[in-house]
Amino acid sequence: MIDDLDRKIVRVLNQNARKSFRDVAKEVETSVTAVINRVKKLEESGFIRGYIPLVEPEYFGLNLIAIIALRISKGKLLETQKKVAKDTRVVSIYDITGEWDSLIIGYFKDRQDLNDFIKSLLSLEYVDRTVTHIVLNVVKEERRILV
Repeated sequence: MIDDLDRKIVRVLNQNARKSFRDVAKEVETSVTAVINRVKKLEESGFIRGYIPLVEPEYFGLNLIAIIALRISKGKLLETQKKVAKDTRVVSIYDITGEWDSLIIGYFKDRQDLNDFIKSLLSLEYVDRTVTHIVLNVVKEERRILV
């Protein structure tokens, strides 16, 4: 179970995962050994799954964000989602409630790249329909879980 010290450590690592254990310990007011042991425990238990750089998609030429709803037929939801997930432009896939079966968030170079992606989706055997929303402005996008 996660306690207050674990939460404090994760908050500090969320701000800068490259911070030394010594600096983390100072900030959360505990020993370096306690931080090392807690982080190791959090990693082994799967609460912390890894450390990644937060990058700006535009720097890599990904200037368009799209949110795409899918209607998938014949109970082939998971099978279809796994195929779609292989595309590197897809950053998230969700099962959702309501009129649609799945929601995709993807980053694309431009409208043509998005068009190609949508056409590839529609060519999948169990994809019946899609609805695409293009993001005009990002007001908030937090990639970390703030505990």
